[in-house]
Amino acid sequence: MAKVAIIFYSTFGHIEKLSKVVQEGVLSAGGKADIYRVEETLSEDALLKLGAPATSTEIPVAGKDVLEDYDAFLFGVPTRFGNVPAEWSTFWDQTGSLWVNGTLNGKPAGLFVSTASYGGGQESTISNCLNYLVHHGMIYIPLGYKNVFPELSNIEEINGGTAWGSGTLVGSDGFRAASKQELKVAKIQGQTFYNTIKCLYASETP
Repeated sequence: MAKVAIIFYSTFGHIEKLSKVVQEGVLSAGGKADIYRVEETLSEDALLKLGAPATSTEIPVAGKDVLEDYDAFLFGVPTRFGNVPAEWSTFWDQTGSLWVNGTLNGKPAGLFVSTASYGGGQESTISNCLNYLVHHGMIYIPLGYKNVFPELSNIEEINGGTAWGSGTLVGSDGFRAASKQELKVAKIQGQTFYNTIKCLYASETP
């Protein structure tokens, strides 16, 4: 069985919520996934001024060892002006030795996001994340439309998520909660991702 790690960064908890639902999707597909968080770089004072909740201490911080030990990854990334946050860059900036040794080469990865609005980077944030995956030789697995076409094509209600990966829209103040449909898509992404990587690891002994 392929070992899956879900690694996220979250300031207001939106991506953390999606991470847990994505994990449910992996589990429902017969897999196993552990959740890790990227280390916070903002000071407690800065987080307090932003109105961010306290950082969860129950979820362990991901280090290079997690990237080495697991077979596949689902990365949760909030946007900052259509790009990745500094914390996410800091996380990858520490992986130079893995890059030199090709440690992550061939390992599959998917991505999910949160943005303030439709134009906030639902697709561009994931696209920018591909720089890290490509340089490490990782295999990007998009969500696609096959299993979520009704949800992603729904224009009757506000919905995050694209064929690039599931997502949620959090509003300009950062306090909108993920909708039932956004959570549904996140769970389906976990299912879809695991069903896809099973094919990659099918020849391996469980």
